[in-house]
Amino acid sequence: MKDSILVLNAGSSSIKFSVFACESDTQLGLVYHGSITGIGTHTQFNVSNTQGNKIAQQDLGVADHKEGLSVLLDWVTGHSDGLRLVAAGHRVVHGGELYTAPVLLTDKVMETLETFVPLAPLHQPHNLSPIKILQKLKADLPQIACFDTAFHRSQPDVAQAFALPRELSEQGIKRYGFHGLSYEYIAQQLPNIIGHLPEKVVVAHLGSGVSMCALKNGRSVATTMGFTALDGLPMGTRCGSIDAGVVLHLLNNGMDVVEVSHIFYHKSGLLGVSGISNDMQDLLDHASDEAQQAIDLFTYRIARELGSLSATLGGLDALVFTAGIGEHAAPIREKVCQDALWLGVEFDKQANESKQARISTLDSQTSAWVIPTDEEKMIALHTFEVLQEEG
Repeated sequence: MKDSILVLNAGSSSIKFSVFACESDTQLGLVYHGSITGIGTHTQFNVSNTQGNKIAQQDLGVADHKEGLSVLLDWVTGHSDGLRLVAAGHRVVHGGELYTAPVLLTDKVMETLETFVPLAPLHQPHNLSPIKILQKLKADLPQIACFDTAFHRSQPDVAQAFALPRELSEQGIKRYGFHGLSYEYIAQQLPNIIGHLPEKVVVAHLGSGVSMCALKNGRSVATTMGFTALDGLPMGTRCGSIDAGVVLHLLNNGMDVVEVSHIFYHKSGLLGVSGISNDMQDLLDHASDEAQQAIDLFTYRIARELGSLSATLGGLDALVFTAGIGEHAAPIREKVCQDALWLGVEFDKQANESKQARISTLDSQTSAWVIPTDEEKMIALHTFEVLQEEG
């Protein structure tokens, strides 16, 4: 039997999962992927194979995370196809200042991760919940946490600092950065796709959550997200960077913290500006001034951050687009590349529209690329590595 790894990415009402087979000491292959959606309301369990064909579907009624994971474990063990489950790898948003690499989960590690909940209250509790459940459902299964913040710990101190009183910085209020698993995967793929590792790269992770990262020789030196995943660029429903005075203004004029948080996280971004949708494709298909205004603000802010990150790098060798919008929205890539002409990007419209990996001309001073990300694969690789280290 082949060993296999279960990868979990849990949210408040859903769990995305993948099963990877350990093909060799260095190779992993995706076998299944799926989701448990509508947890707490109308729960659905779905599994697809690598060709995208749905091979299992089940209505779970009103199920909680524990019931959903029980169904998943039963399905994996019952449809193993010669696979033996040897570990579970989890995406955990926040590793604080302590965790700069994946870690085998123990009671002591879990206690520490619980202390990071105030740093990511909308994500951390839901990331930790399935870990606790699996500890009860399958206590002998090793579990590994992979952190969205870890990749950015290579940044210099000045890139992580806020201009706040020192005692607040010492309490952990600093720029952590997120989407680290995505950036790490892209950094590993660059030599394979480009043929070498460019020294100065900016990666634009454009999805429902949006951020950008400056890579120098494959290491993070600056990123747009900061203390929380609210910072930086406008997103599907999140506002991105905003004058702190706006927060004070809203609080001083009758709103409470819960209301302000709801506006910034759930009613802003593309949805808030357009009043139509948080989905970029919907906005691209919608012939209205409001939809265009949301698109224009989105690309304008990307252009500004690209300039800032390029300045941090001292120039730019390559620009990479990834995640849902980055991989599929050709008009957004075109506008960003047009705005980056001053950085040496000579855009190839035909390559962009025909979904080629390279979307800049061959003689472009700065190359532009579309590289699909795979955070689940990155988690599986880390989990496999930790298992080998632990023996």
